Amino acid sequence: MNLRILEESDASIYQSLRLQGLQVNPEAFGSTFEREADFTMDMVTERIKPTEDRFVLGAFDEHGTLAGIVTFIRESSPKTRHKGNVFGLLVTPGMRGKGIGQALMEELLARAKRMEGLEQLNLTVVSTNDSARRLYESLGFQRYGTERRALKWDGAYFDEDYMALRLE
Repeated sequence: MNLRILEESDASIYQSLRLQGLQVNPEAFGSTFEREADFTMDMVTERIKPTEDRFVLGAFDEHGTLAGIVTFIRESSPKTRHKGNVFGLLVTPGMRGKGIGQALMEELLARAKRMEGLEQLNLTVVSTNDSARRLYESLGFQRYGTERRALKWDGAYFDEDYMALRLE
């Protein structure tokens, strides 16, 4: 498995995997397939363009196929710049259970720890997503709250757990 930060040239494969995730597990994401299917390739390219404070990490299998992604975005305000956010961890269904999510998160953590002044990572996870929550807990994230009925999809409500990891 090869892990690397996605570049603008990866926009198409990123979008394909993201749309697949939104179709297979719509309850796990704040966005929807319908919304993101309308994104232009320019929008997707801008979304994944790496900067000093934002990147999308990709995991590629032995055939060079994108098998997983996770996004990091650092807070921009001077008072919250000590925090970063983890979004959209997604592993393609056929590759789940093979350690790809853990590898992506470990690489994200390693990169985050090298960022000057970054002290804390935050994320949210749907409360019923036991495998993702266990992964985050195994990496040291701690739940500090739950938002009831945070997401509503197809008439059903989903709670989200708020989790944080101190990097100090």
